[in-house]
Amino acid sequence: MNPKQQRETFRINKYTGTTSGMCDNYLQANMIMLPKEYAFEFLLFCQRNPRSCPIVDVLEAGVTHPRIAEADIRTDLPKYRIYRNGKLDKEVSDIKGEWREDFVTFLIGCSFTFEKALREEGIGLLHQEQQRVVPMYKTNIPCEKAGRFEGNMVVSMRALKPEEIDKAVAITEKFETSHGGPVHIGNPAEIGISDINHPDYGESVSFDENERTPVFWACGVTPQNVGLNVKPAIMIAHAPGHMLITDQLEEK
Repeated sequence: MNPKQQRETFRINKYTGTTSGMCDNYLQANMIMLPKEYAFEFLLFCQRNPRSCPIVDVLEAGVTHPRIAEADIRTDLPKYRIYRNGKLDKEVSDIKGEWREDFVTFLIGCSFTFEKALREEGIGLLHQEQQRVVPMYKTNIPCEKAGRFEGNMVVSMRALKPEEIDKAVAITEKFETSHGGPVHIGNPAEIGISDINHPDYGESVSFDENERTPVFWACGVTPQNVGLNVKPAIMIAHAPGHMLITDQLEEK
């Protein structure tokens, strides 16, 4: 399916799963939606933390159609999360019932975008092979503070064979609006991850630690993690692993 056709399956709730591996060659985006009173501080946070929060579009207050996709931001992601006062309230398949005219929406690059380039070079992606949502973890890597927004980076993990790592680094470094190259390779404890088998977001993948090395990229779930510290009355985001598929072609 092309991006428009794929988004239509989300709109009618025909598919609500992860978007990893969908619509090769097109950018995928994380989403965070906040009341206007938080918008400037969050924009500044993204500018100060471009590795975690590479902005690909910003919708002004009350706008529901992004510039980078012929889409309705309220219905065209497969799954959303609604947070209230710093706590997850529920997951839903559309947010029309929650929409407010003061919402400002930020679309942030996603590492799913570079996965096709990895596959084309023969690098296997276990979360796709095992049909799971990519595992994501809270870390001890601090983000640079902006106003009320502060906290630590969230990372996504792909377990690679040793001979694949240098190639994966070289490939992903080119994708600047999709988090770029890895932020850490190897021992997860060094970045505050105590158990690789129990991710904070997404699902665990099975791999032999004697044959594969965990490689970690900055993740667009970081704003959700940081937003929980701010505790706005309401914050809406994509469910981790369930992105907006845009009409914009990937970087080369």
